[in-house]
Amino acid sequence: MDLYVVIVAGGSGKRMGVDTPKQFLELAGKPVLMHTIERFRKFNESIEIITVLPDNQLRYWNELMKKYSFDVPHTLVKGGSKRFNSVKHGLEFISTPGLVAIHDGVRPLVRIETIQRCFEAAEKYGNAIPVISPDDSLRFEDGNKSIPINRMQVKKVQTPQVFDAALIKKAYMQEYDPAFTDDATVVEKMGEKICMVEGNRENIKITNPEDLFIAQTLLSFIS
Repeated sequence: MDLYVVIVAGGSGKRMGVDTPKQFLELAGKPVLMHTIERFRKFNESIEIITVLPDNQLRYWNELMKKYSFDVPHTLVKGGSKRFNSVKHGLEFISTPGLVAIHDGVRPLVRIETIQRCFEAAEKYGNAIPVISPDDSLRFEDGNKSIPINRMQVKKVQTPQVFDAALIKKAYMQEYDPAFTDDATVVEKMGEKICMVEGNRENIKITNPEDLFIAQTLLSFIS
């Protein structure tokens, strides 16, 4: 069965307080996005990697690849106005049958074991998403009151989210819905049950300045 990953990296640097898009910020000597791509190459050398970037970032990415002598093979795709559209563009390069992972470009700390669990479960159940339980106590705010929530019944969702290729391509033929918060919600709208597997806590999404410092420390612990 063919394996694919669509890596979506459409972020800016606004929340980081810089002009450089966060996927291009340097982490341990090279851009974040390069670390992310390398995780999947390490998982499986034959996996087909599709990288989706905004149109105005494609030239800069090509310049970065030359600067850092980055030679991991991948197909570069122009993204859309929303993440939904970017994923849809990436899926156009996917053939069936197969399994396709969809991953955030700014999650460079996903463990190989997490990727493996997601692909194995998706092969069996048609889909799989990595999740972790929160450590903190949680409360739900409802108007002028708050209600405690059992944190063991709440999961934090990560990527990669892996799907049967035919299933996810069909799901993305639906019209965009603001309720789509991730790829699982797109599939779920068709009535599919979502399979959850254990993620890894280091698999943070680099969004704020402190995340980059945390990632710098955690990188040496990721195998």
